[in-house]
Amino acid sequence: MVQKRASRRRFLAIASATGIAGMAGCADRINNPGGNGNDNNESNDSSDKQSVPGLTDGVPALETKFNSREQYGQPGESLDDFSNLDDWTVGQGTGEADTEIAFVGEQSFKLQSNGTEDIAVERSLQGEDLTEKDLSLALRTTTPMRITVNLRIVDQFGNQKVYSLRNITYRSPDVGWFRSSPGVFQQSSVEPSLDYLDRLEIRVLHSKPEAEVWFDDLRTHQTADNGYVMLSWDDGMTDYYDTAAPLHDEYGFSSVQAVIPRRVEQASEQYLSVSQLQERQDAGDQIVVHGTHNPMAELDDEEAISERLRKDKQWFLDNDFEGANYIVHPHNSFDKTSLEQTTNYHYCGGFNQAGHVNMTSVYGFDPLVLPRTIGNNLDIAKQCVDLAAQHNQCTILNFHRFDADNTMSKADYESLLEYIDGSDIEVIDFDDLWKLRTSNS
Repeated sequence: MVQKRASRRRFLAIASATGIAGMAGCADRINNPGGNGNDNNESNDSSDKQSVPGLTDGVPALETKFNSREQYGQPGESLDDFSNLDDWTVGQGTGEADTEIAFVGEQSFKLQSNGTEDIAVERSLQGEDLTEKDLSLALRTTTPMRITVNLRIVDQFGNQKVYSLRNITYRSPDVGWFRSSPGVFQQSSVEPSLDYLDRLEIRVLHSKPEAEVWFDDLRTHQTADNGYVMLSWDDGMTDYYDTAAPLHDEYGFSSVQAVIPRRVEQASEQYLSVSQLQERQDAGDQIVVHGTHNPMAELDDEEAISERLRKDKQWFLDNDFEGANYIVHPHNSFDKTSLEQTTNYHYCGGFNQAGHVNMTSVYGFDPLVLPRTIGNNLDIAKQCVDLAAQHNQCTILNFHRFDADNTMSKADYESLLEYIDGSDIEVIDFDDLWKLRTSNS
């Protein structure tokens, strides 16, 4: 059995050596209380964290040092800035340049469906080489929920690879831009020749009366050297502590726990206490902000949103939780205004959540709009693990409690951990993912 937790410092050291040698000048932008100096491994871990903007060793500061969405908004290299739409052919729906709304530059590509029909556009990729490259693009939509965005790469022999953002939970009507770097959803039996390409197709699938989306700033960035999985547990239920935590300890796997302060303070038998959460933090789990458990997008007032975020994070700092720089948006609810305020307190989080395979590259995602997959189906979870390992991407799997519809059974969860243990994949937390995201931007 591989002890994944024991290898995490090696993961941090490797990522540091390969990706952030040139970023030492950013060290003055983070808050670092420092370590005790009694353990060489701990000292190396602390040194690694000092090299990463926004990564802290210990309890973080209340406010962030920079806006992560702005600083890491354009990873890699430009493939298409949509300034010349003559390169694109609209196969379904309608498309036009929008000079009033753009992520960068002077225009974006606005697409609308013909009623319930899907949207399809394509452009040539002949002459492009996407070997060991992933894709990302900026997008916005006034018709979120029950909508999928697929990027389909086809080589000159007809072989293909499909990257897919399976759902968008960004709330309307206060819509804004976010970057998506979707993971591979499926691939033809013959792997496409990425240095002998024919075209890129973008398809918007939906089950709504109509769909409206904007695309901008299509970019490429390096594929990672490994595959990753994050095991994300929401709400801080004792079901995790009593049942799942011993399994995690057996395999040496950390988890990410997003907890709700009010429920912790109520001292209900259903929810973990502060001392239990601190115990799990000491065991290697990461405790992150879930905050006041009402949909953030329902708040209209910027000051009210900011005050709520501030108070929520302060509770985590007061209780010495080191993962407070990260947030799981309650009910996966967020919008333009809430994201603008969230950047003042958090560097990374999400999610655009879906019930099917819904993964991300590690170098191109929007820091506060990650995707994840509901962990209620063992077969889908295994498929996520397989695809993450095969294509060196990241899958984030979400759980609540074993008797809930959105979580697989205990027996299936134990099978999943065993499957992960036997796979060529690294179990990570937000610190690890953030280190990757900032190391190759």
